[in-house]
Amino acid sequence: MFQEIKNIYHLAMAIGANLWYGFPSRNLTVIGVTGTDGKTTTASLIYNILKSSDTKVSMISSVGAVINGKDYSLPFHVTTPSPFALQKFIKMAVERGGTNGKKFLVLEVTSHSLDQFRIYGINFEVGVITNVSHEHLDYHKNYRKYAKTKLKLFQKSKDAVVNKDDRSYKILMPELRKLMGRRPARVVTYGLTKTADVNPENFEFKSNMLGEFNTYNTLAAITSARLLGIKSAQIRKAILDFKSPLGRQDMVYDEDFAVMIDFAHTPNSIKEILKVLREKVSGRIIHVFGSAGQRDRTKRPEMGKYSSEYCDIMIVTAEDPRSEDVDKISRDILTGVKDSELKMEKGSILKIPDRQKAIITAIDIAGENDLVLITGKAHEKSMNYGKGEVPWDEYEAVKKALDRRYEKN
Repeated sequence: MFQEIKNIYHLAMAIGANLWYGFPSRNLTVIGVTGTDGKTTTASLIYNILKSSDTKVSMISSVGAVINGKDYSLPFHVTTPSPFALQKFIKMAVERGGTNGKKFLVLEVTSHSLDQFRIYGINFEVGVITNVSHEHLDYHKNYRKYAKTKLKLFQKSKDAVVNKDDRSYKILMPELRKLMGRRPARVVTYGLTKTADVNPENFEFKSNMLGEFNTYNTLAAITSARLLGIKSAQIRKAILDFKSPLGRQDMVYDEDFAVMIDFAHTPNSIKEILKVLREKVSGRIIHVFGSAGQRDRTKRPEMGKYSSEYCDIMIVTAEDPRSEDVDKISRDILTGVKDSELKMEKGSILKIPDRQKAIITAIDIAGENDLVLITGKAHEKSMNYGKGEVPWDEYEAVKKALDRRYEKN
C-alpha cells in the first residue's frame, strides 16, 4: 500500500514534468531498453548503430546521458532519471537536434521507473527486453511480478523486441498476444534458437565483445535497428566498430597478469562473465565483489555460488552496504558456497570489508597469467555506507593498488 501511494506521487510528478516541458518526446523517435542484465550495452549498441548511420541521436543510460554528442552525468546510482530530469534531457534532445530530419532517443528503462510511472508521457517506437534474471525481488516480491512489470514498456511501444530464449518469454508472450492490435502492433523475437525471428544464422555478424550474453545484446540491437529501417551493411559495420561502455569487460591492465573491471552485480551476470573468462584465463581468477545492502538479499547466496564455481580465489568486500553490516552481507554471500569455512582456512576465500584493501590484496597476490576480476561498481562514482554517498572510483582504486605493488618491488 505504501508503495502504491508513492507511485501516485511519482505519476503526479511525471504528469507535471510533461506539462512543464510540453511533452517533448512527441518530437522524437524513442527506443526503450529494459531488462535485468545487458541494458546499457544494448542501448549503447543501438545508439552506435544509429549514430554511425548519420542520424541525430541521443541516449540516456546508467553511464550517463549523451545529448546530441555532449556528455552529461546522472545522479549517483541512477539509470532512469526522475521525471523532471528525464523530461529536461528529452527537451534538450529535441531542441539541439535541429529542425531537419528525424531525431532519435535511446532510453534505458528500469523496472522501478516502469512501476513508478517515471516514463509517463513517452510513447516508444520500439521497446526492447534483454532478459529477466534474479534481481530486485526485494521490490517486486517474486519473479513473475518482476517479469510482468516489464510489460508496461510494451504497452507504450509500437513494436516489441523480445528474447525468445529467456525464461521470461513464457510469461510475457501470452500477455503480449492480448495486447496485439493496440500496443505493441508487432512482436519480433531474437535469440540463438533458429525459431527466433532474428538469429545468428539469418543475420550473420562479427563482434569484438566476449560471451554469449553479448551475442544476445547484439541480436537485440540488430532487431531494433532493422525495425527502425537501418540497412544491414550499416548495422554490421557499427557492431564491428563498437567499443563496450565504461565498466563493461574493461581490461584496465594486461601485462604479467591482468585486471578487468565489470559492472556484473547479479547472479546471472556474474555467472556469464566468469564462464567466459574461465575458458580464456590460463592462470587463476581472483574475484573481488560484494552485494548491495538493503537490497535483494535472496540473490547473495547465488552470487557466491557462481563465483566459487568459476574462480580460484574469492575476495568478498563492501559494495554499497548502506546501513547493513558488511560482514553480515559477506556471510549471506558465503551461504551459497560449498565448504566455505574450509576454503577460508585454506585462503581461497577472503573477507576484506574495505574495498580498497580488497583490491590491493587481489593485485598483490596476482601471479603470472592470473586475472583479477573486480565486479559490481565499475562506472559508479560513489559508495554508500549508510550516511549518504561518499566518493569512490574503481579505476582509481586499481591504479593505487598497481602503484603500490610496483613501488614495493
